[in-house]
Amino acid sequence: MTLVVPGSAQLVAGNKRIGRIAIRIWMGLIATSVLLFLITLVWHKFAFKMAFNLGALDLVRLLMMGIAIGWAALFVDAWRLGQPLTLVKNQRLMVVGVNGVLCFTVAGTLLFGAHLVTVQRDFAAMFANGKVSDAEHGRYNVLLMGGDSGAGRWGLRPDSMTIASIDEETGRTVLIGLPRNLENFKFKKGSVMDEQFPDGFDCEGCYLNGVSTWAGDHTDLFGKSKSPGIDATIMAVEGITDLKINYWAMVNLQGFKDLVDAVGGVTVTVRDRIPVGGLGSDVTGYIEPGTRKLNGHDALWYARSREGSDDYSRMARQKCMMNAMATQVSPQKVVSNFGEIAEAGGSMIETNLPRSEFATFIDLALKAKDQKISSVSIVPPAINTADPDLAKIKAMVKKGIDKAEGKAGKPGKARKNASTNGAAIGTRDEGYAANASEDLAAAC
Repeated sequence: MTLVVPGSAQLVAGNKRIGRIAIRIWMGLIATSVLLFLITLVWHKFAFKMAFNLGALDLVRLLMMGIAIGWAALFVDAWRLGQPLTLVKNQRLMVVGVNGVLCFTVAGTLLFGAHLVTVQRDFAAMFANGKVSDAEHGRYNVLLMGGDSGAGRWGLRPDSMTIASIDEETGRTVLIGLPRNLENFKFKKGSVMDEQFPDGFDCEGCYLNGVSTWAGDHTDLFGKSKSPGIDATIMAVEGITDLKINYWAMVNLQGFKDLVDAVGGVTVTVRDRIPVGGLGSDVTGYIEPGTRKLNGHDALWYARSREGSDDYSRMARQKCMMNAMATQVSPQKVVSNFGEIAEAGGSMIETNLPRSEFATFIDLALKAKDQKISSVSIVPPAINTADPDLAKIKAMVKKGIDKAEGKAGKPGKARKNASTNGAAIGTRDEGYAANASEDLAAAC
């Protein structure tokens, strides 16, 4: 009786006042749960908002702990009311066993739930409630940067830069890839970097991934900014693409490995064997061709290996990996591996996305799962990275977004049976399919 309706045993055979209080609390919790469930069915974002509301998480955590203790106490009292000493030995042992299992199972489940809420609370607390940025022309543009982990290396020379341009209503996403070795580009007009380089970033050895390092050596130009390297990189990206960057995220590649392991791996099609471990003599093995499920270690090398290929092949593979993660990581996987995912996520990412906006982006991510993800990349043969045509770059970006929104042209077809290089369909001379596609899943 205590398992089904806590307090019912006391109402029948014990302290009726305690029984009535327990039953009222129980009925109130059921009514509240049903109401919240119905609200969530109608408005999915409500659940996501609560998942990143520190006050709500604290309340739920304390409530679950209180219910666990109270319910366990009701079980013990119900056992007492059953007068176990009046039973024969075997019956007494059976009642003790059943009551103990029920007591510890219910209380343990609730306390474990409280632990998961604490994990989520700690994860959400890592992100500040910063400035909210409104969508630009109906789209959120998020700059995703990847770099190696290591002491003091956050924000230094991001070797992977991709803009995720996301429709604020549908979640339809375009991935815009920027090569790390882009030269002679201009910064956003009127920005600090534009004042320093009015003719463009044309110094010797000055590449896009070096903007962050340059800004780190001239922090006095950026006032009280906590991330001058990232600020300068955004000025470059906005100048190159003519897109307003709403938010940024710096991804720790080692943390990415942990995240893939936390979700149980990711399945991709490996076109050619991919070296693992580094360049030249540092190669320690290979990822063999075929459609295979990769663990975190191999997924990381699938996305970052350059031995035997080039930067642009690597960019194509990174887009394939992003597409695979976006489409394969289900809500069920997140729930079943929640603790590991939250721990990996906390060490993987640094971002200026406000905590209050996480609900919006989780909702958009779920919408994006059911849609094609397309790509545009500022790479050869379309663009000469040493002497880029900036007007052409902006036109390519606009055309790619317009196509995704159904405003221009018909979707192109992914190349089939094309030659490959480093597991990406295509070659440097003819271009890689995943770098310019209306359907990344087909191109990968």
